[in-house]
Amino acid sequence: MKTLTKAEEEIMQVLWRIRGSFLKDITNEMPEPKPHQNTVATILKILVEKKYVGIEVFGRMHRYYPLVEKDVYSKGRVKSLVKRYYEGSFSNIVSSMVKENNLSIEELELLVKKLKKGK
Repeated sequence: MKTLTKAEEEIMQVLWRIRGSFLKDITNEMPEPKPHQNTVATILKILVEKKYVGIEVFGRMHRYYPLVEKDVYSKGRVKSLVKRYYEGSFSNIVSSMVKENNLSIEELELLVKKLKKGK
């Protein structure tokens, strides 16, 4: 799966949220300061080339929709992050989060209980 730029990810976030729409609607859903519509159109074209976005044509109008689900992309990004920065070990990232007080022992224990319950 090809990596997305920050701008591409922002547009994908909109598409995942609204499940696809027309250029004007996508631009309107972007956070302030809103990018120019031509910029959004260019990024959508790139996302289509990367096979993240599909197009339905209605005359001169194009409806864009996500081809890659958010959870699939998110899982891939997390795996890549762990591989690059934590020697591929998920336990290393959890240890780091506990050390930096981003995850309390109580939260960790709760997580372990959920994991045991799920198996």
